[in-house]
Amino acid sequence: MSYGYTQQATGNFSDITTAVQEALAREGFGVLSNIDVKDTLKKKLGVDQAPYQILGACNPKLAHQALSLEPELGLLLPCNVIIYEQDEKVFISAVDPEILLGVTDNEELYEIATEVKERLRRVVDAVANK
Repeated sequence: MSYGYTQQATGNFSDITTAVQEALAREGFGVLSNIDVKDTLKKKLGVDQAPYQILGACNPKLAHQALSLEPELGLLLPCNVIIYEQDEKVFISAVDPEILLGVTDNEELYEIATEVKERLRRVVDAVANK
């Protein structure tokens, strides 16, 4: 089962990370958290890892609608978008909110999940297809 949407991007890691953040903003998302996994693992474990960034993205309007329907939904938020380097290639991946929100068994969330999924896919595609 796939729980995300992934595309390979062209360019350097830093520029792609910036482009993803800009594309998220165009789709109404703010970045609530930005975790540099490479840096964290180096500091905490002394491990060298390829660049890997986790962006916790949130669209306030859609989050508010979803939380109004399912108060415990905050356990599944924000929506993560990752940028990572593997075999000298850079990939962008966004969580699939339909799969993620499927664990709630709340049919009322389906429309919101579909909209978030479409927006996140546009973000990934916009950067990957530059």
